[in-house]
Amino acid sequence: MGVTGPPGPVMDRDEVDRALARLGAEHEAIETSLLALQDHAGRRLLEGAELTGTTKERWSTADASITLLWAYFDAYTDALRAARDIRSRRRWSSREDLVELTELLRGTSVTVAGSATATANAPTLSGAGRLSEQFSLATLVERMNELYAASLDMVVTADAVWSALPARIDLLAAELQRTRRLAHSVGVRPGEHPSGDDLERITRTLTTLRERVVSDPLAYWVPAQGSSAPGGGRPDTTAYDREARALEDVRREIDAVLTVRQDAEARLVRLRDLLSRADRTLAEARSARGEVLAKIAASEVPAVSGPPTVLQEQLATAAEYRRHAQWHRLSPLLEALEEKAEDELLRARESLTAVTAPLAIRAELRGRLDAYKAKVARHGLAEDPFLVERYDAARRMLWSAPCDLRVAEDAVLRYQHAAADLLSPRVPEQGGPTDRRGPQA
Repeated sequence: MGVTGPPGPVMDRDEVDRALARLGAEHEAIETSLLALQDHAGRRLLEGAELTGTTKERWSTADASITLLWAYFDAYTDALRAARDIRSRRRWSSREDLVELTELLRGTSVTVAGSATATANAPTLSGAGRLSEQFSLATLVERMNELYAASLDMVVTADAVWSALPARIDLLAAELQRTRRLAHSVGVRPGEHPSGDDLERITRTLTTLRERVVSDPLAYWVPAQGSSAPGGGRPDTTAYDREARALEDVRREIDAVLTVRQDAEARLVRLRDLLSRADRTLAEARSARGEVLAKIAASEVPAVSGPPTVLQEQLATAAEYRRHAQWHRLSPLLEALEEKAEDELLRARESLTAVTAPLAIRAELRGRLDAYKAKVARHGLAEDPFLVERYDAARRMLWSAPCDLRVAEDAVLRYQHAAADLLSPRVPEQGGPTDRRGPQA
């Protein structure tokens, strides 16, 4: 929509003709804009909607402004027609005609009469409650520009929200219904599973959100900072996005339940195997503990716990859930059982390692003793009486029960030292023989 030039002194004929041409072009542009606003889909929706809140208040003002716009436009049309009639009286306008045209084109000669309905809610330059206003054509155009921009902004904003959010909410609601049916098929129901409760909450929230978006679209609009263009901004999708994320979380949970339904039997078999291996390992540890207590003297042997009966009971419960297709209950139970079963097997192995540690030490000492004996034999000293004596002493301790590991280790060390002395004899001191056996033990 256009803007007229400033008022001035008495216009000459050329100025009048140029002003009329400009005003005619503005009239056409204004009419086109008003007709487009009148036919705008957003305006038609606003007229037929049950509005609430901010939208109701702003539409009341905008609707009155649009009515007032047409009243202003009619006055503008009448003034332009009157000016054209005066100009068409003569080819060469008289001074009286030019004075009249100057007053009409530049003075405050346009009177706009409005009914109480048209002016009650629309803002005016002279304040509310007046039944008529005086304008110059330039001021009238400025006033129409202001009312048009405000009305168009309101209409475009409401239309933008209605075009974006309800359709997206409907798509999300359709996905929600599919998810609800899928959830019901795997036993995820309100009051029985948290995801079932979440689906109910999302359903209520989306229903309320759609109702509010339809009745008060302006409440879901974020204006663009620093923008003066009509409809500058974007729909506020915060609430929609939050529910979409919540539905996605529920869908992932249901997918997990579906996965449980597909591979529940294989997971139960694996759990039985893990617990069976843990049970066998603990049984082996208990048997080894008895052997250690019988064969190793003065040794602290840790106690071995009994079989994992609690986990066995939970495994039986999981099997019952599978048998009755209670997948939503089976899913978290299987996850917990898998973690606990792995821990139980690890604990059983650690218990076996701790219990058999004395036997491992004895085996290491036996191996070390035999290794040194073989080394001595390779050097032709296997029949050395001193080494035979030391070897027999260590062997009796290691192959007798109960075995004192500390004493046996000392005996092995004495044999090692004696063998090392024989394999690496010291240089004899001058003036006397050397006893290669060293001190008697």
